[in-house]
Amino acid sequence: MPMTRRRRAGGEKRTAVLDAVAAVLAARGYENTRFADVSAAGGVAISTLQTYFGSREDMVIEAMQVFTDREVDALKEVSAAEADPWRRLVALVDRSLHNSESTRQVLVEFWRSAMRDDELRAYSAEVQARYRAPFIAAVREGAERGAFTPTHDAEAVTDLLLSALAGLIIFRVQRDPTPPPAEFRDVLLTQFGLMLGVQASTEPHSRTD
Repeated sequence: MPMTRRRRAGGEKRTAVLDAVAAVLAARGYENTRFADVSAAGGVAISTLQTYFGSREDMVIEAMQVFTDREVDALKEVSAAEADPWRRLVALVDRSLHNSESTRQVLVEFWRSAMRDDELRAYSAEVQARYRAPFIAAVREGAERGAFTPTHDAEAVTDLLLSALAGLIIFRVQRDPTPPPAEFRDVLLTQFGLMLGVQASTEPHSRTD
């Protein structure tokens, strides 16, 4: 369902302000992101923030909405750029694994907040459906082409993959040294390939950057 908290004031300047909100949110957390903090970070008056968003809560929630929308849009771009289903899946995984630290922090704050806010929780379910869509589409396309011989349902395999990626985000936000992202990637893609029954002719999943 669409969020109802967005206002229209601010125009193009609103995007820059929301970036400042997200930066403060990543550094201070949902509960400690105040108008004063965003005003200092973004160089915009508190009265302007109140005009744009109405309340502190609406300001922070809109920033989380915009940030998660950006991540979904980025996955769409990655998906559209790669025709081969397996290489597309690898690119989608790499996009998820190489989010910035601030993005990971905002995502965790979004998940935390969605547990306690009915409207945000409903929006979280919609975001999750859009986020997983390119993964499921690639799995199904690979199976239809005969490139994959999945051992399980496409949705179940995709859910397991996304759960692993979300778990790594939590580890990294907590600055836990394990698992190392590069090693995690290799193990994850190897196991994912086995679950999909990726054919031997499929190219390896090494990174070139």
